Amino acid sequence: MNVHELLEESDFFRTLSAAGRRAVASICVPKVLRKRETLFREGEQGHSMFILAQGTVQLFKSSEDGKEVVIKLLRPGEIFGEVVLFEQDRFPVSACALTPAQVFLLPRRQFDCLLQEEAFRRDFIAMLLAKQRYLAERIFRLSALDVEQRFFHFLREHYGELEEYSIDLTKRDFAAAIDALPETLSRLLLKLRDDGTAAWDGQTLSLRRGFWRDRGAGAAS
Repeated sequence: MNVHELLEESDFFRTLSAAGRRAVASICVPKVLRKRETLFREGEQGHSMFILAQGTVQLFKSSEDGKEVVIKLLRPGEIFGEVVLFEQDRFPVSACALTPAQVFLLPRRQFDCLLQEEAFRRDFIAMLLAKQRYLAERIFRLSALDVEQRFFHFLREHYGELEEYSIDLTKRDFAAAIDALPETLSRLLLKLRDDGTAAWDGQTLSLRRGFWRDRGAGAAS
């Protein structure tokens, strides 16, 4: 994928000036990932931050009992691993490609040079703060929403408001993304099928006609 187009479409980078995006593009190094390939592991020393260009990458932490806690499923245009640029030189999470994927590496040494420019540094810090707000909102959602609410919130956030989806994740990965056990997701899908709300067949997830319109009307009332 063309890195210039990626930066222009990215929610994170498109607020940069054109000159700033060109400067970022000039230091990007492409890397292709196979499905289930690990890009980096929690605790490993890091030398770059990353931009996801294509595919889906999962960020997760491992608890002492071996459970994987999903932090975020990334969409194309999002950055990750930026902590090694500022706070520490080791990754606080692991990153794994859930589908075939492409990323661009931004090496720390070259990025440090860009940050010497005041305008670029100011814009980049503003973008990081926006990402921190997202993470704070995610923590709230995980604590305040039930599994069905998290299911539909993830659909809307990751794929948009559609009536038919082509899901590129396994049900196990989808369950992890909404912080649910696979068995819990299976029970929810049975309930949604039985009440005519949704049906998941293979990689196709279908919602009843007008679902999002009705859901919005219910939220407004």
